[in-house]
Amino acid sequence: MAITLGVPYAANAVQPGDVQAQLTAQAAEIAELRELINGKVDNGTSKNTVNLNGRVHADYWGFPSSDDVIADLEGDPAGPQARMGFRRMRFGVKGDIAPNMNYKIEMEFAGGNKSEFRDAYLGWKNLPKIGKLQLGNQKRPYGLDHLNSSRYNVFLERPFVIESFNQDARRFGLVAYNGSEDQTYNWRYGVYNGHLMQNSGQHKNNHVQLEFAGRLAKTYRWADEGRDYAHWAVSATTAAVDGGSTETRFRQRGEARHNNRWINSGKIADANNFEVLGLEWARNVGKLQIVAEYQNLWMHTDGDETANLHGGYVYAAYFLTDDYMPWKRSSGTLDRIKPSNPFVRTDGDKSEQGMGAWQVAVRWSWADYSDVMNLANADAADPTDLHGLQGDSLTIGLNWYWNANARMQLNYISGDITTNAGTNGRYDVVGTRFMVDF
Repeated sequence: MAITLGVPYAANAVQPGDVQAQLTAQAAEIAELRELINGKVDNGTSKNTVNLNGRVHADYWGFPSSDDVIADLEGDPAGPQARMGFRRMRFGVKGDIAPNMNYKIEMEFAGGNKSEFRDAYLGWKNLPKIGKLQLGNQKRPYGLDHLNSSRYNVFLERPFVIESFNQDARRFGLVAYNGSEDQTYNWRYGVYNGHLMQNSGQHKNNHVQLEFAGRLAKTYRWADEGRDYAHWAVSATTAAVDGGSTETRFRQRGEARHNNRWINSGKIADANNFEVLGLEWARNVGKLQIVAEYQNLWMHTDGDETANLHGGYVYAAYFLTDDYMPWKRSSGTLDRIKPSNPFVRTDGDKSEQGMGAWQVAVRWSWADYSDVMNLANADAADPTDLHGLQGDSLTIGLNWYWNANARMQLNYISGDITTNAGTNGRYDVVGTRFMVDF
């Protein structure tokens, strides 16, 4: 009888080769679990990747004061009501497909049982001359504030003109993305269908409502390891529309969350096409950042009439801690803030309390759509159907960044709206958001 390491031989004993096989299998299982914990799931093949991502934004909105004009615009005699709930609950997957393709699918669940998709596309990377090409639902390049991710923007809601000219930002299109090797310049351009289809998944119409849009951006200063930079960009679009469709109407809430859109151009029954021209500028010096945008839209009708709608904003933001607003030169947009002293740091069983990053900000925003009153077939020209055609607001913000993936925001907004009936309404809003992303 053979003796090995003092263990008697038996027919059912585990042999050294079997032990090694079990260890190899267990190591493979552990590796799979680690990938799952790190946001990886089984991708079916070894050459393709699947990455999980998502965000949760929980809000509270209060309206300490508003007048009768605002109540009429809200459609509620009591005026806008306080509310709490989820502003965004997004979950998605993205990854690469060998040898040079990529994809992304992102769903929005904040509407309860009314889920919608956001980014949903397939693409090709590293194409000669073109760079990256994407087909599907993706952002139209109307200016900086909408191209910035909601994970990084300084204020809770986007300005009047940014959201109204480009409602929900995304449209189905074929778009190219590229930039210079030194990341000084970047550009994107493509063709889109102008219909917002994120809740239906498709556009049914004999008229495609074709649109061409593009943006050219330059980071013309880059110093101090990215703490000192300057940026400008110009964006433009020309779009065909169906008269009286939702694509002929430009509207936005009071830069807060409530029921109705107080700024509203109304639909234009005989609209034919429009153009948008946008200018943007940003300057960052250490803790201080200043950003400004201005956009013009010209709506043309079948009757050779033209209405000019325009607006813009300017903001200044300043960190009270030793932090700054990062910049992504390859896309000409804000990047993720990584606090120099996170609120809580954990190392093994030990935790240390930190300050996090604290930022104060102020923004002035305005929009003027009153020129639609001169068109013969605009809904806003009917004073029996009340619309806000001019608005301005002042927003004061405080942001507390706990870590690179979590923060709290507080906004106070004071604004006024002038209606198509010539009345003026005033309002004050307080908004708070708790947010995480992964």
